Amino acid sequence: MPVQVSYPGIYINEVQSSNPVVVGVSTSNTAFVDFFPCGPVGPGNTQVAYQINSWSQFQSVYGGLDTRSEASYGIFQYFNNGGQVAWVVRVVSSDAAAATWTASTNAPSTAPVSLVFSAASPGAWGNNIQVAITSPIPPVGNLKPTPDRFNLTVQEVVNGSVVDTETYLNLTLSPTDPNNALAVVNAESSLVQLSLPPGVTVSPTSVPAVNGMPPQTYQFLTGGLDGSMPDLTNLNTVNTALDALTRIAPSVFNILCMPALANISPSATITILTAVMNFCKAQQAFMIVDIPSSVANVQQVTQWAQQLTSADAYASAVYFPRLIIPDPINNYLPRNVGASGTLAGVYARTDAADGVWTAPAGINATLLGANLAVQVTDAQDGQLNPLGINCLRTFPVYGNVCWGARTMAGADLLQSEWKYIPVRRLVDYIEQSLVQSLKWVVFQPNDPQLWTRITVEVGNFLSGLYSQGAFQGATPSQAYFVQCDSTTTTPTDIAQGIVNIVVGVAPVDPAEFVILQIQQIAGQTGQ
Repeated sequence: MPVQVSYPGIYINEVQSSNPVVVGVSTSNTAFVDFFPCGPVGPGNTQVAYQINSWSQFQSVYGGLDTRSEASYGIFQYFNNGGQVAWVVRVVSSDAAAATWTASTNAPSTAPVSLVFSAASPGAWGNNIQVAITSPIPPVGNLKPTPDRFNLTVQEVVNGSVVDTETYLNLTLSPTDPNNALAVVNAESSLVQLSLPPGVTVSPTSVPAVNGMPPQTYQFLTGGLDGSMPDLTNLNTVNTALDALTRIAPSVFNILCMPALANISPSATITILTAVMNFCKAQQAFMIVDIPSSVANVQQVTQWAQQLTSADAYASAVYFPRLIIPDPINNYLPRNVGASGTLAGVYARTDAADGVWTAPAGINATLLGANLAVQVTDAQDGQLNPLGINCLRTFPVYGNVCWGARTMAGADLLQSEWKYIPVRRLVDYIEQSLVQSLKWVVFQPNDPQLWTRITVEVGNFLSGLYSQGAFQGATPSQAYFVQCDSTTTTPTDIAQGIVNIVVGVAPVDPAEFVILQIQQIAGQTGQ
C-alpha cells in the first residue's frame, strides 16, 4: 500500500515478493494398511489414516507387534531401517466391538441414570481398561462442599502391569460447566470415551457412583471384540481403506505397503493388486509389493510376478526373496515377513542422504535387522533383473543389501520410460510438489503476467533440483524446461478458463551395469 508521508525524510515500505515459490513435498512418507488390534477408527468402524512418527508411538497408539498383523512387522522394520513418517490405516470388520462399562449416577429427586464408559476404539484391547470414580479432596475451612464433583482415573493394564494412566480431577456432569466430564474426557483421553444413553437428561448435581464398591476400586470394561479378520480379497474393503489416505490433505503419502495382500487367495491377487497399484498412480505414490511366503525360488517368483508386470505397473516394485527377522513377541524365533516395510525404510534413508533421484539400492542400501529367506546367486539375479524383479543379496563385508532398482514396468522387453525406481519417484515428487504449490494460480487473471510468474516459479524449483544432481545435462536447458505462454494457452483455452503449463525434465538413470575393460599389455624391456 502507498506510504503516508507527513515530514520531509526517508520512509520504508516493505514490499512482499510477488513470486511464490514451489515447496518440495515429502518423498518417503509411507502408508501401511492392515488389521491392527487397536487404534483410531471413524464412526461405524470406518477407516481413518493416522500419522505415526516413531516405533514407540506406534506401540502406544496401535498396540505394537501382533502375530495377526503383517503390517505391524512392516512398520517395525520401517522405523528400524530409517523411516520417519508413517500413515497407518486400521481396517476393522463390522463385528468388532468396543469394551464398555456403565456406571449408575446418584441423581437426587430423580431416577438413577447412566454414564457409559467405552474404549476409545473397538477391539479386545479395551477389556484391559479399568476406571475408578472417587470424590474430590474434602473442602477445607470455609470452602463450600462440591457434591456434584468427582475424580476419574483410567488405566490400561496388560499382563498385570499398568502401561498407561489418565487422571481427571473435579469433573462434573453439568453441561454448562467448563469441567464437564464428557467434554473434557472425550477431548483428551486416548483410552476411553464417555456418553449418556439416548434421551437421558442428567441433573447438574448427578454424580457417578460405583454401587456398593469402596473408594478407588477399579472396574474393568468388558465386551471388547476384535471381530473377524478383514477380508482383503474384497475389493470394496480395500478401496474403502485406501480412501482414508485421500483425506490426509494437505499432507501426502509417497509409498504404500500392504504386506497382508501377500496372503490373499491367488484368484484375487491380480484384481486386488492391480486396483491398489492404479490407486498409487492416481495419487503420485509408489507401492512396494510383497510376494507370498510360498514363493521361495526363482521359478516361483518368475511365474507369480509375470501376472502383474506390465507397462502400466510403473508405480510399483517387487523384491525377492522375503526376509527373516527375529520375532520379539515369540521369544525372538525366526519369522518370515514381507520385505516392503524394510525397503520403505531403505527408501527413506536413501532419500534423506542422497535425494529421491538416487536409487535405493547398492552397498549403502543395507537391510537392517533382517536376513534373507533364501540366498540369490549372480546367475539367478541375471534371470530376475531383466524381468523387473529386484533381488535382495548378501555380500561379504556389506551384508544384506538391496541389489535392484527397477519398477514392475522395468522388464527389458517392455522398454518402458519408467524402467527405474528413482526416475518414477522423482517425477512423482515433482508432480506432487507442483500440484501443492500452484494452487494460488486458480482463479488468477489468465494473462501473460500470470504465465510469466508461473514460468519463473516452476523454473526456480527445477533449477534447485538440477543443482543437486537430479537431472542429466551439461546445462540447465538440457536438463529441464518450463513453457507457459501463448503457444501453450490459446485464446480458446483462455475462454474456457484453462492455463496450460508444459514441464520437461531429464532424470538421471542409475548406473545399473558397470563394465570394466581390462587389457593385458606386453612387458617392455629396458633400454
